[in-house]
Amino acid sequence: MCRSIKTLRPPTLPEEATEEEIRAAALQFVRKVSGFRAPAAHNREVFDHAVEAIAAATAELLGGLEVRGAPQRAQAVSS
Repeated sequence: MCRSIKTLRPPTLPEEATEEEIRAAALQFVRKVSGFRAPAAHNREVFDHAVEAIAAATAELLGGLEVRGAPQRAQAVSS
């Protein structure tokens, strides 16, 4: 249960973190904080909700970080 949550931003991770990597980090965080590797049935909904909320917050954080010295990510052009 106690594997490290890896850094998901450049330059540690040269490419953008995948949704899978972000969700894995969120799951590890929730496991660590709750003390449960897998929740009991009566805690499953709140456990899963926490993982999804933390994954969303992590994606937002990574999307907004400016890492000096790292190459700029291509910005989407709106039509």
